Amino acid sequence: MTWTERRFARNDTVELAYTRLQEGAGGEPLLLVMGLAVSRHWWPQELCAAFANAGFSVARYDQRDAGDSTRLTGNASPCNPFASLAGRRSAAYTAEDMADDAIAVMDALGWKSAHLFGHSLGGVMAQRIALRHPDRVRTLTSSAALPSDVGGLGAFRHLRLGTLTKFARIKPAHNRQERIATGLAVARLCASPGYPLDETEALERITADVDTGITDAKAQSRQIGAKWHGPSLAELRVPTLVLHGTDDPLLKPSAARATAAAIRDARLVLQPGVGHDIPRERHIAVASEVRALADQASQAS
Repeated sequence: MTWTERRFARNDTVELAYTRLQEGAGGEPLLLVMGLAVSRHWWPQELCAAFANAGFSVARYDQRDAGDSTRLTGNASPCNPFASLAGRRSAAYTAEDMADDAIAVMDALGWKSAHLFGHSLGGVMAQRIALRHPDRVRTLTSSAALPSDVGGLGAFRHLRLGTLTKFARIKPAHNRQERIATGLAVARLCASPGYPLDETEALERITADVDTGITDAKAQSRQIGAKWHGPSLAELRVPTLVLHGTDDPLLKPSAARATAAAIRDARLVLQPGVGHDIPRERHIAVASEVRALADQASQAS
């Protein structure tokens, strides 16, 4: 697979790094939205290839405060991502700003509309992008994500507190070697119990992103604490697929059930043995689900 050279879209003062997969460039636009403070490099290469083989033109970008995109300096209070999730406080920007970032990337790509696939916090953001800009979104796939309008402490009923404790025990990283170790520890915590973790592939992702948000608690806090002022999920009318692993060590399947229940005609797919990642053995199946959603939406329009 070959990605284009890194380019930048602009939303006001924020620059957003993005690349597009050259294979499948003539397919239907599919924008990938990655999770909490990690870069576009965290998308598995084989999953991106499966999307291209399913007929999609694939682009991925770094959200603000991640990867090669602009880092903000406003301090979330407190400086802890899960505390910020509970308090929903951020002085740096809003969730609407983050949704508009995705539209800026689509504009830079020349896409009037696109299918969205968001994972983890990226799934929450994909929901919000579809709510704020429904005319720009063809379909929405939310993977391993909370419902986007869950408020404050309400999010914690979907979280596995034992895993949060394990995350809290990861030691702060002070150099590149320690950041790599931290990234691998996160990958292991998120791994699927029913499938083997490919640590070689994980290390490729981690070393591509090791100097960015995976160890930046302030960036994580700003992202997860960005407040949403927009519509509730009940107002979303974009064709939607909700994916979730039955063995997700971070988020209970109740999160996916709540998301699917809130969105009219959403399709819920629970994946046995899958954790808070997308294991290689599921790549073709996931791409096929997204392809089926796109075909259904095209036939209905």
